Amino acid sequence: MRIYLDQLGCRLNYSENNTLAARLTAAGHQIASSPESAQVIVLNTCAVTAQAVSRSQAAVRQLHSANPEARIAVTGCYATLQPENAAALPGVTLVADNREKEMLHALLEPWSAELDDPDAIARLQPDGTPFPSAETADDPLSRTRAFVKVQDGCNNKCTFCIVTALRGESRSRTLPEIVAEVQAFAADGMQEAVLTGVHLGSYGRELPGSTATDLKRLTAALLAETDIPRLRLSSLEPWELADGFFDLWQRWPGRLCPHLHLPLQAGTDRQLRAMARRCTVTSFRRLVEEARAAIPDLILTTDLIVGFPGETATDFEEGLAFVEEMRFAHAHIFPYSARTGTAAARFGGQVTKAEKKERSQRMHGLLERTGHAERQRFVGTARPVLWEGQGRPVDDQSGMRLWSGHTDNFLRVLAHAPANENLRNRITDTQLDEVHGETIFGTRLPEEIWNADFRR
Repeated sequence: MRIYLDQLGCRLNYSENNTLAARLTAAGHQIASSPESAQVIVLNTCAVTAQAVSRSQAAVRQLHSANPEARIAVTGCYATLQPENAAALPGVTLVADNREKEMLHALLEPWSAELDDPDAIARLQPDGTPFPSAETADDPLSRTRAFVKVQDGCNNKCTFCIVTALRGESRSRTLPEIVAEVQAFAADGMQEAVLTGVHLGSYGRELPGSTATDLKRLTAALLAETDIPRLRLSSLEPWELADGFFDLWQRWPGRLCPHLHLPLQAGTDRQLRAMARRCTVTSFRRLVEEARAAIPDLILTTDLIVGFPGETATDFEEGLAFVEEMRFAHAHIFPYSARTGTAAARFGGQVTKAEKKERSQRMHGLLERTGHAERQRFVGTARPVLWEGQGRPVDDQSGMRLWSGHTDNFLRVLAHAPANENLRNRITDTQLDEVHGETIFGTRLPEEIWNADFRR
């Protein structure tokens, strides 16, 4: 079968699609480069907010419109939250909730008897070209960074979060299994691995007996036992990190990426208690101070909720001041969305839509300023950039292409290169020249220019 994979939402969904693509390819199926060329479309959905549910529904309709003949399989958090609704969408033939996701490749297999065609290789697309093969398709396995799912589920009971109910309790993969997977990605030429999970900081604690471990030991093992050039951690709840966790960056400064995503959610103790968050403003501040002291050139990003039930104007102003103090480079800002099945949906003091909109705009404005200041402080320095995509031709006929990539501390960079030079999946040293919004324009440095005048 020719199968197109798509996803919405968190990095965990990207990791799950990577795994599914590998399993489908191993079973002899082809990963299609577009929905139009597929016989089967798999959409891994999101339901973290009401807007995410709407986007998931819209994505199904768009995929069906692109290829009305394809069978659509819907999985992920939206499929778990509203399975009957998902099943009623156009083109949907299979709905697999999160408990069935690990077996999705097996659930699709019965369709092979109907959709596999012994003459498929000879069959052409309407334009006369062959259907893309698994090797040529722009599939999840062709990305420059690998998203590695190390655990799923969460034992926290944050009052706003529906994901815990949809993903179940925390459960981790074994350390040797993850080390083997990351080394396989490194052997395939991947330049960066990103560790993902619903509650990444809790990794390994629930594993039985001698297999019990933690994120610090996993990270150390990956850096010591694999050849992956860069290792990045995704979202980390600001608690449960082992003593001396930030010492890892001292031991592997060139490979462990100096970027942390620490979800704050609210900037006052009163709101944090109402959310059942297991931190305070003081403990979060202390954690950030420790991280910045231990990790040179750290970039810090976060998640924030505005208009949580009971949030007063005073709460918002105090939270705004704390967010400014933390100097976040970027934040995912969510106007509070009541989710049926969560404790907060039953809280009094619901904030009006107009107030949430106004507070969201102010928070976005603040993050634009702090983000600009964080990016600006790196102008005139140089950092290693992992280049992504294919490079966009420049319109001025200069024979150059414009490439996009990310520094080790996750600053987005654009730079030019000759059209005949392929930068994709390469890490090169780049001088950071000028900030434009959330992007920095840079100049790639020849190896002989890289010297002590530029700091990492």
